[in-house]
Amino acid sequence: MSLTTADQTAEPAALRAHRVVFHRLIPTARFPQRADRAAAGSLPTRAFRYCEPVVTASAFGYYVFPPIGFSLMWNGTSFTWTYDGAGEWMPLRAAQFPHFAAYFDERVPEEIRGFSPPFLGALQEPGLVQMWTGLVARTAPGWSLLVRPCANLPRSQPVELFEGIIETDRWFGPLITNFRVTQTNVPVDFRADFPILQVQALPRVALEEAGQNDYELVGDIAQLRPEDWDDFYDTVVRPNVAEQRPRGQYAAAARKRRKSEGPDPAEG
Repeated sequence: MSLTTADQTAEPAALRAHRVVFHRLIPTARFPQRADRAAAGSLPTRAFRYCEPVVTASAFGYYVFPPIGFSLMWNGTSFTWTYDGAGEWMPLRAAQFPHFAAYFDERVPEEIRGFSPPFLGALQEPGLVQMWTGLVARTAPGWSLLVRPCANLPRSQPVELFEGIIETDRWFGPLITNFRVTQTNVPVDFRADFPILQVQALPRVALEEAGQNDYELVGDIAQLRPEDWDDFYDTVVRPNVAEQRPRGQYAAAARKRRKSEGPDPAEG
């Protein structure tokens, strides 16, 4: 049977892989959302209006949230934990998300039953914890996910997140994060409505060793070329000698460039 013109138009769009797909396994977990140019409203107004590098970095990627509100406490040797509605503190070694194991086994193929990912686990290194977000992520071929702390978002808890890059176009497993608790004998609270991490899609070509080793060092000011000085003048000197210096020139130029380039076709 031949396709109609409408079918021919629709088929490529239907088959096109999204750059990132988030699969939610824990049904009550909050969905990821696009990161915010205002860093969840925490950026100073002047930075938001005029500092394009800061807002671009803030908006790069997706916020990911804990699947439930919970608290940890480390005594320097071991962890205890609790979660919203638990009503008690419990020792933490490896813990399933509340009531999830049975939910998982009822809905997965038989050979996968019994393998629901743990929600929290105390690692063997002192003060380290692994947390599952309740998600599994898949990226388009050739793309990986950088898992990192939220860009430019103030950190109010004694927690240091590790960063990692996962080849999520081929590794289809739990989207996790590892972090270190840096203070003992105080509750550390994680809110389900506040992002714990940011994930950013990276083309794997950017991670290739050959490309990262393709750089040059210019060690003396006398080695700058005339065209370098012309660009330096335009960037640094010209705005400062102008009679009326407009604010946010970099931001305006960056936004103009983005508008002229049009939407990213990979974002659909």
